Amino acid sequence: MKRKPRLSFWQIWNMSFGFLGIQFGFALQNANVSRIFETLGADVALIPILWIAAPVTGLIVQPIVGYLSDKTWNRLGRRRPYFLIGAIFASLALFVMPNSPVLWVAAGMLWILDASINITMEPFRAFVGDMLPSEQRTKGFAMQSFFIGIAAFVGSFLPWIMTNVFDVSNTAPEGMIPDSVKFSFYVGGVIFFLTVMWTVYSTREYSPEELKAFDEAEKDRLGVDDTQVREEPPEDGLVQSKLKHGPIIALIGLITTALVYFLGLEQELYILTIGILAAGVLLLITVWMQKNGKKSGLVEVSDDLYLMPKTMKQLAVVQFFSWFALFAMWIYTTSAVTSHIYDMGIGDVEVEELEESLSVLEGQVDAEWYSRLPRVRSDIESFREQIEEGETQIPATMRVVNFFLEEGRVNISPELRGSLKGIEREYNVGADWVGVAFAIYNGFAALIAFFLPVMAKFTNRKITHAIALVGGAVGLISIYFISDPIWILVSMVGVGLAWASILSMPYAILAGSLPSEKMGVYMGIFNFFIVLPQILAASILGFLVGTVFGGQPIFALILGGATWVLAAGLTFLVDDVDDPDQVSTESAT
Repeated sequence: MKRKPRLSFWQIWNMSFGFLGIQFGFALQNANVSRIFETLGADVALIPILWIAAPVTGLIVQPIVGYLSDKTWNRLGRRRPYFLIGAIFASLALFVMPNSPVLWVAAGMLWILDASINITMEPFRAFVGDMLPSEQRTKGFAMQSFFIGIAAFVGSFLPWIMTNVFDVSNTAPEGMIPDSVKFSFYVGGVIFFLTVMWTVYSTREYSPEELKAFDEAEKDRLGVDDTQVREEPPEDGLVQSKLKHGPIIALIGLITTALVYFLGLEQELYILTIGILAAGVLLLITVWMQKNGKKSGLVEVSDDLYLMPKTMKQLAVVQFFSWFALFAMWIYTTSAVTSHIYDMGIGDVEVEELEESLSVLEGQVDAEWYSRLPRVRSDIESFREQIEEGETQIPATMRVVNFFLEEGRVNISPELRGSLKGIEREYNVGADWVGVAFAIYNGFAALIAFFLPVMAKFTNRKITHAIALVGGAVGLISIYFISDPIWILVSMVGVGLAWASILSMPYAILAGSLPSEKMGVYMGIFNFFIVLPQILAASILGFLVGTVFGGQPIFALILGGATWVLAAGLTFLVDDVDDPDQVSTESAT
């Protein structure tokens, strides 16, 4: 049987080029959507809830698109129709979002943008598995890492470039989005559409018949059969498993939701608990459908979830801990660096005045800002506890600083106002430097992406990925020991190495373990293990920082580093069934 042909460098470039536009859209979203929400009047405390659009949308959309694309074949191909549909809607959303007149329109556009990006992105992962033989998949996913790094680097800087290079205004009347942000989104929309179109029109897909033949040839080469790739128990067995797990998962979700409500815990925890409840309910719905002979995509996707190949199950655990570390870094690096390295400290005198000012504000229950008061009070109480434990200087939170610097709320002394203004300046300098540091790790990831396949050739994909994760862990943990911000750039080199590998090695290993007719749906299901740690991080990290870590976000980065080390260890337990070196060695013997 004929094996899947090798593609040239430029063929791999063309088939991956659309990822440049996809990541451009993500970079603009990540860097500017919170700014848009705040400009349109969103309460800062509610912004994390608005941001949940991204993971929830990916959790729902990617398996659906994967399932549909597996069953699609027309004159555009199998995956390319979804590239086209997603690119059209994502580009339109990028044009509309910065012109949103009110908050609910911007929030709606975020959901549309996320859904459209996911429609485009999910098939791109399966595309590499479809088009490349096993020995080239590492290079294919590394090419995607390269484009992700380049787009993230440039896209994040685009509003700055608009202002400082093209002299576009970065200010606007109250409630309006600055032109620098608007034009950046317009450029992003054009780049998104054109790069995806380049891939659509420059790459020909293999037909389902060709893919099936290639799949059979690959199984013969590896000496495996269908039962080794995916064990399929009788349908009754799947129904019984779901019937067993569904009520337990739903009950856990119900109990934890009630605990969050009655104990008055952080509202972000509802994201996790209600999600668990919904997962249990969905399993029970599929049981009802199967018992009544109703076949649907939901039933098939749930079956595929239970029938994940062994390699995918092993990689899922690695991905979970890898992405938990990433979300800890993305959420807390700014606050960790500014509070740990920059001068944001206040002492006993300032804390005492903040407490007195707070007592004046307690009775103003009708004020529009009153809903923010409990969180501000909690922060100040934490300051007092640390003072009583012997600390002389406490890092102030920007929640407290911004609250008391806003005009017309309460009279504070010139000395306290000066201290808070100084903290605000330090924070902005630190936050700007974190932006530079993030650009460095994305830029380094783009450069190192092409080195990873070489490293994998001399070792193997698992060792390469483990080394990269340990490098990222060292980078994150090292921030705790840094006093000069310039050294953060060195830390980000390790993070960039981990980032490049996370975007390529797991997918290269995964693609070789998947049946070609299920490549799309399994790539979509694999996204669960990116989204779930994001939801978990958004749900529990705030609680951990506020309680276990004593209000010090630097320990969230150390926790992230520890989970990267754990993921590196777990990588060695993964069965890389079509590792090119391993297969060639076995063939030779």
